[in-house]
Amino acid sequence: MTTISNAHLPGEAQRPSGDPLWCSQCQTDEHLIVESIEALHPPRDGMVDVSYTCVECDQFYAHPAGVHDVAGVLNRHGQVMGVLQFGGEYFHCGTPMASVSSGTSSIYGTELGRRRTIHDVHLPTRLLRCACGFQMEVPD
Repeated sequence: MTTISNAHLPGEAQRPSGDPLWCSQCQTDEHLIVESIEALHPPRDGMVDVSYTCVECDQFYAHPAGVHDVAGVLNRHGQVMGVLQFGGEYFHCGTPMASVSSGTSSIYGTELGRRRTIHDVHLPTRLLRCACGFQMEVPD
């Protein structure tokens, strides 16, 4: 007879350690929305770089975390996803968004602490569209 200490990790295997996904303001993980998941550099088994926001208090967090912990937040029933960036792709409605065009966007604003307007700032962008019709422009 074998003993399994964790249904997902057979034998004596341990989950990789990383900071838990947690809102230090709300003191809970109930209101978290995962924004992006990227590979760690250098790679570590079972770990990813994750960024997420607490929709209750609007706090943003980014740090290494275990894949198991990230999956726990993503797999909650009723999770309102929005857009998730994962491995260089953007997902909406659970499917990758398709690039439909590229171009250059002009942005402007005022310098912080000054009254001068900034003109002629151009940013290469691409337009992404989901099968549901949702679209967004991202830097290229």
